[in-house]
Amino acid sequence: MSELVRIEAQGLLFDMDGVLISSIGSVVRSWRTWAKKYEVPDAENYVIPHGMRAIEIIKTLRPDIDPQVGLREIEDLELEDTADLVVLPGARELLESLPADRWTIVTSATRRLMLGRLEVAGLPVPERIVSADDVQRGKPDPEPYRKGAELLGFRPQDCVVIEDAPSGIGAGKAAGARVLGVIGTHTLEELHEADWAVRSLTAVSAKVGGDVLELEFQAE
Repeated sequence: MSELVRIEAQGLLFDMDGVLISSIGSVVRSWRTWAKKYEVPDAENYVIPHGMRAIEIIKTLRPDIDPQVGLREIEDLELEDTADLVVLPGARELLESLPADRWTIVTSATRRLMLGRLEVAGLPVPERIVSADDVQRGKPDPEPYRKGAELLGFRPQDCVVIEDAPSGIGAGKAAGARVLGVIGTHTLEELHEADWAVRSLTAVSAKVGGDVLELEFQAE
């Protein structure tokens, strides 16, 4: 049974793919094309680990190649394949309701890929972002979300992370933030480490109250 939850936060830290947009079709097609070129076994059925940086996937699949060359190639493939990229329900409305200095995106995508996807989606681009290029250790390490909170000028414990993947939820919790899971790429059961979970961002609203954000959402 769902329940209405009301909480306060200083800032919001959003994952991108699976929370704000869905580009799963592009991701699957592009990685299988890449895997076939680089002779990865069973390339036509390859499934990437969601929420992991591309550079780390490449190093795992083909540790013998130049990872930067491999990264550029998968970026090119994903940027060219945007036919079925969609904005997820409630994402646009929630972002447009937030003050610019109260939110950012913390993504495992590279900056180039993130900006390309946001442009296609027509979503606002935050002034400060954390991409795969900006960290030494990707999710589930807490570094990305600690850096996101720092960019906004807040402590992680004063922020809420909004995530769809267990690795990102783990990163947010390890950073000390509260985490709101979004069901979609993973089931409610798989998001059990999150503090709360919602079916989509249509269940979430935010407004400024004094010097804090007041969030209200229907949690599952």
